[in-house]
Amino acid sequence: MELSLILAAVAAVAFALIQGMDVRRIQITDPRITEIGGYIHAGAMAYLGRQYRVLVVFVAVLAAIITFTPGLGLSTALAFVLGALFSVVAGFCGMKAATAANMRTAQAAGQGQAQAFRAAFSGGSVMGLMVVGLGALGIGIVYLLNPGNLGILTGFSLGASSIALFCRVGGGIYTKAADVGADLVGKVEAGIPEDDPRNPAVIADNVGDNVGDVAGMGSDLFESYVGCIVSALLLAVAWGGTTALPYVLGLVAAGILSSMLGILVVSLVKTKDAQLTLNLGTYLSSILLVADAFLLGGLLPEGDGTRAFAAVVSGIAAGLLIGKLTETYTSDQYKAVKEIAGACTTGAATNILTGLSYGMLSTAWPILVLAGATLASYAFCGTFGIALAAVGMLATVGMVISVDAYGPVADNAGGIAEMSGQPDSVREITDHLDSVGNTTAAIGKGFSIGSAALTALALFASYALAVELTVIDILNPRVMAGLLIGGMLSFLFSALTISSVSRAANKMIDEVRRQFREFPGIMAGTQKPDYAKCVDISTQAAIREMILPGVIAIASPIAVGLLLGKEALAGLLAGATVTGVLMAVMMANAGGAWDNAKKYIEGGSGGGKGSEAHKAAVIGDTVGDPLKDTAGPSINILIKLMSMVALVFAPLFL
Repeated sequence: MELSLILAAVAAVAFALIQGMDVRRIQITDPRITEIGGYIHAGAMAYLGRQYRVLVVFVAVLAAIITFTPGLGLSTALAFVLGALFSVVAGFCGMKAATAANMRTAQAAGQGQAQAFRAAFSGGSVMGLMVVGLGALGIGIVYLLNPGNLGILTGFSLGASSIALFCRVGGGIYTKAADVGADLVGKVEAGIPEDDPRNPAVIADNVGDNVGDVAGMGSDLFESYVGCIVSALLLAVAWGGTTALPYVLGLVAAGILSSMLGILVVSLVKTKDAQLTLNLGTYLSSILLVADAFLLGGLLPEGDGTRAFAAVVSGIAAGLLIGKLTETYTSDQYKAVKEIAGACTTGAATNILTGLSYGMLSTAWPILVLAGATLASYAFCGTFGIALAAVGMLATVGMVISVDAYGPVADNAGGIAEMSGQPDSVREITDHLDSVGNTTAAIGKGFSIGSAALTALALFASYALAVELTVIDILNPRVMAGLLIGGMLSFLFSALTISSVSRAANKMIDEVRRQFREFPGIMAGTQKPDYAKCVDISTQAAIREMILPGVIAIASPIAVGLLLGKEALAGLLAGATVTGVLMAVMMANAGGAWDNAKKYIEGGSGGGKGSEAHKAAVIGDTVGDPLKDTAGPSINILIKLMSMVALVFAPLFL
């Protein structure tokens, strides 16, 4: 079955290359589109290059530590390096495809919405296909080379997790520093539209969409995908011995093929309803996976197949439900966003209060869904069932990422269309595709949080198995201390990332104001802004500020495990998971709701663009930006990475 997994993974990588070539066939005839798209591409690649140079040092140091840690050794270190390398390659390929697709989407919009939609989705699908292809390929290779030693797979997963944290934190700081600076000075102070070429921060803002929402998001779900598969393989042996392993591997292969079919359908269907088409691909992939999970039950002993199938379905259902619940709190088709937009008419303060309250309220139903999925999957197959639910939720992540990555491509296309002076008809198409992308991005964040929770629970169960813990006694003062420390880490981590955005945004604001003040020809349209300076500010801030959160995430579980023991470390993981999931949901949904409330007003409600309500909405959106795109998504990785660190270094705590 491992060969089937490798073949499916290779097919996904090949399909990604085909999708990328399909995008590049679109000829760009407008030199202004080429020029602006070139700025964005160069900025994104320069950022990645500088980030990767830092990550090479980090990977080398941690690989050396793993090599000389008792119970781990060179094989685990090599698997760690491979996991880091595959995560980097997936992010790099997805970024290149996205930056190529954004200008071609702007060009294709001149021919109609169907052509523009296909260009944007094909560009986004490269990220999704590379994530599942390289993730599954790496697991398959390590599995084949180390038969009977599944523990080495944890090294591969740790490599993926480590890269994910730095990419998510760095990308989030980059994109929000630029976005906040561009919005507050451009929209609020100067009164110019979004993506106006006179705004010096506008290129950095568009670069940020790629490094944060494409490369960062892809690395996040690459980590979840790999982590849930590895934990499922480890727990499968404890549940049913080696007979359960083919079921897990077959389920992953089936998920890859289901995602490929869903992507193919979306790419070929011609419709004016982009949201409907994306939903069609998502639901089709899930239905195909359900059928495959049922058929694969024949690989297990009689009765076990039915229970495993039920556990998988609980994860799939939870993923779809969380996505829908997220939409109800972040789409302007529902009550929450409309009430937040209404609150903008009385000022920024009421906008902030209403958005925060809805963000907190939005945690209730998703948490109940996760609790239900956890209880149901455990009832079917024990802790292995929780891992199967996570695999079920993430098996079709190739389709999910493709839908999510489509959003920033469409957003960039709109910016390029605005900056290159395209006709209103082109901008109307890109604006519509972007509005759909905002909803899909919010749903994607909800999905990533839900999958992070289930993956963290599965990794937690794997850690308990590795250190021979059968019960965690919260009356034990060491366990209680661990719970409190773990609960605190989510707040500390959020504070660090948000303050990083604030510091970088201050520099960005000062720079944009300086250019407007010293070069009046910029506003008159007779002088070009210094885009490169703003790109450099975001790049330097992101690289510098991502280090401390990353070190804390890796060092905390090791320190607590060594100083307070394995029970205290279990408490830390439990505390971090509870507070982390709640904070991530709250921040992601509040930020998404503020963003769409602003766009709802820009559509004409409450006075439209330039009104006092619009200014209040921009401030709310600016507050929500680092919540939904920096701190919230980074917490997903924090709780998974700490669980993975605990699992990999478990020999130290025995």
